[in-house]
This record gives sequence, C-alpha cells and structure tokens, in this order.
Amino acid sequence: MLGSGGMPSSHSATVTALAVAIGLQEGTGAPAFAVAVVLACVVMYDASGVRLHAGRQAELLNQIVCELPPEHPVSNVRPLRDSLGHTPLQVVAGGMLGIMVALLMRSSR
Repeated sequence: MLGSGGMPSSHSATVTALAVAIGLQEGTGAPAFAVAVVLACVVMYDASGVRLHAGRQAELLNQIVCELPPEHPVSNVRPLRDSLGHTPLQVVAGGMLGIMVALLMRSSR
C-alpha cells in the first residue's frame, strides 16, 4: 500500500473499492458516487500514464549516469527510483481487486 509500482495496483484497488462501495450504499445517481468515479479515473490514469512514463525516464537517466566517466560531476549521484507507475494490466488487476473487496465487504454485513 505504501510503495509504488507492482502487481496489482493498490491505488487502483483502493479508489475502485471506494467508488463501488459508494455506488452500492448510496446508488449510482448520488453525487458522492460521481466524485468517487472521477477520483478513480484520475488515480488510474496517473498510475498507468504519467507515473509509468516518469519511471521509464528515470530508468533511462540511471543508465546514462552509469555510463559517465567517474570524474564527471553527476557520476556519483544516487540512482533515481524507476518503479513509479503501473502497466495497464496492473491497473486493471487493481480495479478488479477493488470491485471484489467492495462486494465482499457488502456481503459480510
């Protein structure tokens, strides 16, 4: 939950579970459901788009720094974190997990 990257996307699971739980509790016509769906879309888009590409750029920058000669000023810089985002499959898996969690929580009441 606290790390980034990996399978499945815990962020996608969390926001999907929230949206589904609100939809089940208050109905899909409720304003809170609309807000939760928009939040889920933003989080999942960010995870599979912006953050995934930022991680790929960090990976490339780390490779470039490793190839610099030892006397270069940035050759001793700590490597950038490159596990930032999720693949679309990881986001979908997180969304499916979120749906299952919300449905299980609803049925256990």
